Amino acid sequence: MNKTEMAMKLAKKTGVSQGKAAEIIDTMFSAHPRKGLIATALDAGEKVTIPGFGTFATKHRGARQGRNPATGATITIPAKKYVHFKPGKTLRERVEH
Repeated sequence: MNKTEMAMKLAKKTGVSQGKAAEIIDTMFSAHPRKGLIATALDAGEKVTIPGFGTFATKHRGARQGRNPATGATITIPAKKYVHFKPGKTLRERVEH
């Protein structure tokens, strides 16, 4: 499902216009600076938990040694912060069955 399809379904379920539904989706999920609520919270180092659905959080992966596949040379892969999603029990059970 893409954003347009999601907005159509949200509009139908809630009775809001499709444009308003798309705006709500943008407000929640946009990755643009200072726009999306989830991304803004993650930038601030916060976790975002939606009970039954899951938790968005950031994690840190330390620097490590790797190999350049083209040359075989050993390289240092720098440390980085990344987004992690852990599905909630209800979502996990629904998908598994």
